[in-house]
Amino acid sequence: MQAPPPPVTRTITLAEGMTVADLATKLDVKAKDVMKKLMDRRLMVTINSTLDDETAAVIAREFGADVKMQTFEEEMLQVEAEDIDPTDLVTRAPVVTVMGHVDHGKTTLLDAIRSARVAEREAGGITQHIGAYAVQVNDRDVVFLDTPGHEAFTMMRARGSRVTDVVILVVAADDGVMPQTREAIDHAKAANVSIIVAINKIDKPGSNPERVKKELADLGLLPEDWGGNTVMVEVSAKAKTNLDGLLEMILLVTEIGDLKANAKRNASGTVLEGKLDRGRGPVATVLVQDGTLHVGDTVLVGTIVGKVRALQDDRGRSVREAGPSTPVEVLGLGGVPTPGDTFQAVEDVAKARQIALFREEQAKAKSLGAKGGRITLETLQQQIADGGIKELALVIKADVQGSAEVLADTLQKLGDERVKVRILSSGVGAINESDVLLATASDAIIIGFNVRPDRNAEEVANREKVDVRLHSVIYHVTDEIKAAMTGLLAPTFKENRLGVAEVREVFRVPKAGAVAGCMVTEGLIRRSGDAQARLLRDGVLVHEGKLSSLRRFKDDVSEVRTGFECGLTFDRFNDIKVGDRIEVFVTEQVAAVVVS
Repeated sequence: MQAPPPPVTRTITLAEGMTVADLATKLDVKAKDVMKKLMDRRLMVTINSTLDDETAAVIAREFGADVKMQTFEEEMLQVEAEDIDPTDLVTRAPVVTVMGHVDHGKTTLLDAIRSARVAEREAGGITQHIGAYAVQVNDRDVVFLDTPGHEAFTMMRARGSRVTDVVILVVAADDGVMPQTREAIDHAKAANVSIIVAINKIDKPGSNPERVKKELADLGLLPEDWGGNTVMVEVSAKAKTNLDGLLEMILLVTEIGDLKANAKRNASGTVLEGKLDRGRGPVATVLVQDGTLHVGDTVLVGTIVGKVRALQDDRGRSVREAGPSTPVEVLGLGGVPTPGDTFQAVEDVAKARQIALFREEQAKAKSLGAKGGRITLETLQQQIADGGIKELALVIKADVQGSAEVLADTLQKLGDERVKVRILSSGVGAINESDVLLATASDAIIIGFNVRPDRNAEEVANREKVDVRLHSVIYHVTDEIKAAMTGLLAPTFKENRLGVAEVREVFRVPKAGAVAGCMVTEGLIRRSGDAQARLLRDGVLVHEGKLSSLRRFKDDVSEVRTGFECGLTFDRFNDIKVGDRIEVFVTEQVAAVVVS
């Protein structure tokens, strides 16, 4: 019989892609002892062989050590932080992302700030060179990220990178709070960054800044002049009114955060954009967040290693180095990196190549059928038991505001001392891509009440393995969450969608009632057996029941496939309109997964 491992007496931190020698050093034992343990497990290795996380943890346990895993970049930060000199720390420029509803003036505001603060120092104005730029305010720089909206912002957070210190939320004074404004607030709050509100278009007739403040106060952003702590600045991007006031507020808000960086360490930061340029090869727009990046540095980005051949600043000028909070274009990488990936300048080129190779192998293994590691209601109980989860994040979408509020309120109260329920967002309408991205970044579960995901949202949810739960009875939702939290998940009913049809025409027939003339756009429409149908209008459930007839021209048929037209009627239901969507599905009982 094998002897039990010794009791755990310490915890060691290991970085991804560590070698046998690295593990021995961390455990403070001889490399040959580690190799012997590996050979006992029939693993033939050398001192320079790379170990995966699981094997390293098992071997460390045999030496009485628990393991805490971290990325190579995190280890580099830790090593460099140990011998840091406090005098090397310098104040860095704040990084600002502008978000808000479409047409509320985000781009105009960015253009106004850029032309007022940058173009005045440039001969003949400037061309916007990269999606980030620095402007000067009272001898200090402020860096603006020109992102396409909260989707990009959230995907970066989903990859573990936090690039923004402040979000400027642009709200039009004549329009007020709109759906995308609410989404932007949810995303900024989930990322835990400061929010400054720019109430734009104050020069327009019909503008009402006080109404905007009230609407924002209802969403939890209470203005400073009403006794709250959200800074709100009234501006006009078009007339360039009060832009200086907005910029000064950014400095004021970020001064409290005391933003520091060490310019003397090896550079680290985040990739904002990656592209393949025909003349220049792979080009990455990066934001240096700490340290200084030099021409000639070796850089590790995800699975890519490269040597910095050239650096260009936000005005297209070549520079030799880039310090903290500086956006630059980097030339010389071995491939096109993914936005949101972190980069790290390294001195040990061989080590960088080893890590890149290890990551590539891990990515391949993951894509060859590794299970998605997202939280689902089935895995929730096991994670609570392991002490690994303290919070269940939820995104709620319902058909009406009243239902959304009741659900949010009811589910919030379900938390106990082991697991707290946190509502990230609750809203009205179909589950959209933005909801899925928020759930992806925050490892949340989406609850849909009388609503369905739209096609894009469905594709993203399947790809990112986000758990989407759809219900039409409130107490079923609360029972399901409660059961998951206490580990009593009963068998669930899984829905298999057979097909989708779009209503192109509606005919009134005396005996049959409303007949929907449809085009089958996906799968097949079936009437017989246990098939059921639901009618959706703008993603909201209108009716669910059986089809009473299905016809191709004048013939009764049992099913109609993609690309064909058909006429159908619902059993005892006539409220059908052009543009409605009909989904046909069957349900099957699935036993709850017991995670062992």
